[in-house]
Amino acid sequence: MSNDGPIGVFDSGVGGLAVLWALRALLPREDLRYFADQANFPYGPRPADEVRELALAAGERLVAEGAKLLVVACNTASSAALPALRMRLPVPVVGIEPAIKPACAASRNGRVGVLATDGTVQGEALAALVGRVAGCVEVICVPAPGLVELVERGELDSAAARTRVLAAVRPLREAGVDVVALGCTHFAFLRPLVRECLGPDVRVLEPALAVARQAARVLCERELASDREPPGDTVYSSSADATRLLRRVKLLSGGATCR
Repeated sequence: MSNDGPIGVFDSGVGGLAVLWALRALLPREDLRYFADQANFPYGPRPADEVRELALAAGERLVAEGAKLLVVACNTASSAALPALRMRLPVPVVGIEPAIKPACAASRNGRVGVLATDGTVQGEALAALVGRVAGCVEVICVPAPGLVELVERGELDSAAARTRVLAAVRPLREAGVDVVALGCTHFAFLRPLVRECLGPDVRVLEPALAVARQAARVLCERELASDREPPGDTVYSSSADATRLLRRVKLLSGGATCR
């Protein structure tokens, strides 16, 4: 496999841009291809089998465009489809999971919260992760309906966003958690509001940088890292409204193309 190919990144919408930005900052030589499956947004409420098929289609699309590495920038898709993607695709696949392990390590009182979509909270992968890394720490997993849609509309600090976030974090505040792991890439864009609603004594963690670091490790291990001079380019594509997607990425530096 050539090291000239791009890194493919996908999500059901704009949430995965948090991971894309972390990859761009950490790997300036690499070409990046971002696919937003907006025609099938959101993944969270869909059955796991359906999410698996959508993720396989997205991964195959990016591999067909030449991707040398696939990053699944969606917790729901990672939970439902990682084994299938790794079996079917001829490229390495990096997934994402809530930062529960570092959250447990950082907790002072032994109570950690996870804020995620319904699909992630109900999935077997999250339960397995908690069982594997939590130890003696109590982990409270809370679904947060409606937040993904707010981010997709660009409502990051509206009255509706504040009301939704307050309702979502109320069980975590009542449980007295002192660290919260965000279990959806969309929620990274609501992190300031989540912090505000939880209060100054609660840390809020999201895993975008950890995913980028894992992607960098895989590139080195497989000898796939680009040796070109930076910067690499970034191309955005959507299964639905490309113009809407580009409005959400206007803060990225450099020119963006979309197909």
